[in-house]
Amino acid sequence: MITGAHVVVYSTDAEADRAFLRDVLGFAHVDAGGGWLIFALPPSEMAVHPDATGGAQQVYLMTDDVAGLRAEMAGHGIACTEPVDEGWGVLMTLTLPSGAGLGVYQPRHPVPQG
Repeated sequence: MITGAHVVVYSTDAEADRAFLRDVLGFAHVDAGGGWLIFALPPSEMAVHPDATGGAQQVYLMTDDVAGLRAEMAGHGIACTEPVDEGWGVLMTLTLPSGAGLGVYQPRHPVPQG
């Protein structure tokens, strides 16, 4: 029944963040009209974590090489936090042109193939 997932990132500068996803990360996209870009995402996974309030969601991009991605982003002038080893993966945050943070992690857990 479910054929995919649609992720929404809210931004104070959507045009700049769309340009980053298109030009820096190189995500394939279609123009849904009026410059409203919809991006293809690489394969994804979903986990459910316990939370007392329920209803919070987070988006993380995944990479095979956090350090390499961090170096590549530095070459584009994109700030990233220092990678943190969480055991289950190595996590960092990159700063979108709007100033919003976007989590990225290199998983160390088994990754499902769908």
